[in-house]
Amino acid sequence: MALLALALTGCGGGGDENPVKSSGVLRVGTEGVYAPFSYHDATTGELVGYDIDVAKAVADKLGVRVEFVETPWDSIFAALEANRFDVVANQVTITDERKAKYDLSEPYSVGEGVIVTRADDNSITSLADLKGKVAAENATSNWSEVARQAGARVEAVEGFTQAIKLLNQGRVDVVVNDSIAVYAYLAETNDKSVKIAGTVGQKSEQGFAARKNSGLLPDLNKALDELRADGTLAAISQKYLKANASGAPEAAETPQQPRSTLQLVLDSLWPLAKAAITMTIPLTIISFAIGLVIALIVALARLASNPVISNIARFYVSVIRGTPLLVQLFIVFYAMPELGVRIDPFPAAVIAFSLNVGGYAAEVIRSAILSIPKGQWEAAETIGMNYTKTLQRIVLPQAARVAVPPLSNTLISLVKDTSLASTILVTELLREAQRIAAPTFEFFALYGTAAVYYWVICLALSFGQARIEHRLERYVAR
Repeated sequence: MALLALALTGCGGGGDENPVKSSGVLRVGTEGVYAPFSYHDATTGELVGYDIDVAKAVADKLGVRVEFVETPWDSIFAALEANRFDVVANQVTITDERKAKYDLSEPYSVGEGVIVTRADDNSITSLADLKGKVAAENATSNWSEVARQAGARVEAVEGFTQAIKLLNQGRVDVVVNDSIAVYAYLAETNDKSVKIAGTVGQKSEQGFAARKNSGLLPDLNKALDELRADGTLAAISQKYLKANASGAPEAAETPQQPRSTLQLVLDSLWPLAKAAITMTIPLTIISFAIGLVIALIVALARLASNPVISNIARFYVSVIRGTPLLVQLFIVFYAMPELGVRIDPFPAAVIAFSLNVGGYAAEVIRSAILSIPKGQWEAAETIGMNYTKTLQRIVLPQAARVAVPPLSNTLISLVKDTSLASTILVTELLREAQRIAAPTFEFFALYGTAAVYYWVICLALSFGQARIEHRLERYVAR
């Protein structure tokens, strides 16, 4: 039976079948924070961009609807292999290495590698001048490797917009990237503080990426050929890049309206608040509640006289406290599908955060229980109380008063830790700020606004902590 299932799976992944047409949905993985290719319109909040419009046009040609799954670039191929979506549309550069591992379509944008420096820096004009310089590059991009091989020290960033910001601030010396992205940035911002200082002599072609032997390439390539021939690709290119980077006939330019920073912040207040209300706060509350239950069970297990139970609980605490929370999130979301367990983004975040809270809070609860004098256990035993009733009526009420301050700190930390959920496709407060900032490069304004929201939430929790502590103090003998 296993061999039969494997054979059927192999047949289903053949190059002649298109699973997208069978399902009627083309699932597209994209960043959503990579202007002008994949970002959210500052006014409408709609996902737009060069790659987005190309993907929509391809889906129309295929006769299916399109569904976008926003994913950070550094984990986008892991999500592709975990079958979170069918293709990646995020300016994926076509390379021999990627061709060996993925199905890559024909290019829908063509550019060349360029070297970007500050306008007043004349020390870099070619790749040979990069030796000993500091370059800001996305860690997994091909341009990162180009800069590294030229002798530059590469500082890893999330994307092109962050790289340019570091260059503007004088924190790095150079950025190597695709001419399409650079021209789009210059057209959008009219930034005179940076310049294209030279080229790297390397052509750059971008296309869709799918899992190997996906069966999607013939239809994807046919759709792109038709879109190139009828001028659609050129029109999309002019709309977002103010240049024709498609290899198709020229199309008319679509002007873009200038954006006001103040108006951008004002327009972002509700989207950020909505992200906090619908994602950040619920994720915090649910994870903390489940985590407390786990923590109580683990704490009692650590105090158990049975060495097997105690050591299992000790091992759990050791693993949770000894591994980064980000790694735990990635294991639950990206690694578990390899074992046949596929969990949606929000539940995956709840699981990871709950387990993390359980590991840390367990030690807080255990120490609070141990702080109760042993004589109270003995007194309860003398009046006929069993272990469960002693915990319920005597020990835990007193331990709660001791545990509230450190557990409140854990809760406040969890509010801030929820920002890591953006790495596994959860559109919480920070991710929403990234989405709004991406097309405008107004990082300080949007990240500052997000920071204020986090601060207000933590202030409210601190106020609640003080009230709870005050109420508990009323029952303490003086």
